[in-house]
Amino acid sequence: MVIKNYIFAFLVLSTFSCSTQNDLLKKTLDSDNPNIKRVMENSKQYELQIIYTQIVRDKKGKISFKDYTYHLDAKTYFYPASTVKFPIAVLALEKLNTIPNTSINSTYTIEGNTNKIKFSEEISKVFAVSDNVASTNLLEFIGFDYVNQKMKEKGLFSFRLSHRLSTPDLRNPLVKSTTIYKDDKTVEVFPSKLNESPVPLVLSGIKKGVGYRDMEDKLVNIPFDFSKNNYYPLETLHNTLKRIVFPQAFKEEERFKITEKDREFILFSMQNLPKNAGFDPITYYDGYCKFFMFGDTTANIPSNIKIYNKVGTAYGTMIDCAYILDQENKVEFMLSATILANKDGVFNDDNYEYESISLPFLAELGRQLYDKSKH
Repeated sequence: MVIKNYIFAFLVLSTFSCSTQNDLLKKTLDSDNPNIKRVMENSKQYELQIIYTQIVRDKKGKISFKDYTYHLDAKTYFYPASTVKFPIAVLALEKLNTIPNTSINSTYTIEGNTNKIKFSEEISKVFAVSDNVASTNLLEFIGFDYVNQKMKEKGLFSFRLSHRLSTPDLRNPLVKSTTIYKDDKTVEVFPSKLNESPVPLVLSGIKKGVGYRDMEDKLVNIPFDFSKNNYYPLETLHNTLKRIVFPQAFKEEERFKITEKDREFILFSMQNLPKNAGFDPITYYDGYCKFFMFGDTTANIPSNIKIYNKVGTAYGTMIDCAYILDQENKVEFMLSATILANKDGVFNDDNYEYESISLPFLAELGRQLYDKSKH
């Protein structure tokens, strides 16, 4: 796989110097660039949180991380949107690995639907265009309790998956039965399961804004309550990516229990551009799900830049969590950020400043850190 060649190539490069890199995030956030400055002048309003990570290797190639953060706080809530699809995709493969005679190319059906679904195709759609249906299909296979328990076992908490995305029965705790068609032509049925109902979250910022639009599009003039929604703090999200890109840096019990081939497929899917995954390049341009560096442009991403990431957008919040790699210019770092742009304070009204505030900020943040990281 491409990423293996790139990562191993970095083993022969000089170890990053923390003394020359330790203020890159601060320098970037102090920028006079208007896309950054207008957010930093009122970062509290935008509920901005950031993690920037340098990848450090010793003489033997052992990896460690140097993290720099801005307003990082797991006890201050932001809506994680589609970033929850990341562990759903990985843990679908982890569960699949416990079932004999299956692989990423195995197929399955979901109760009430006779269409066969291929695991590899659903995972590809989750990362290439953040497909909601694909994510829901994978979740029906594993269930809420499985995801929550496995994340906790790996030390990836705080975290809570409590609902599906963009589907009429999003809060139904019952996951449907699934039938897997194994590679040896046998079939196995997994019964439906009732998952635990979520306990309301008690966090700072769990109620947001001044109002929201209800299911009938009527304005309700009280803050929007996120207490029963999904919860995926930025640090937990960032550490999920670390375990996928650099599993060797973690204890065995902290890693995802997937094969190396499966891990490479996840990484390939994360960096694969929509046009290379079979989607229309006009609608799904290169930066469609690459907010850092390219989220504010429809231009093609240069082939030397690889971005392994997962994004999320909903309720005025935008998130990106990425490992950015450019062997040609000796650039390698990880970056995660969340920003809320909802000027009128009304939620669920589709009136957010994604294009004017969030995407320009995230793109410029990525570009400046990329430029400052060049060796």
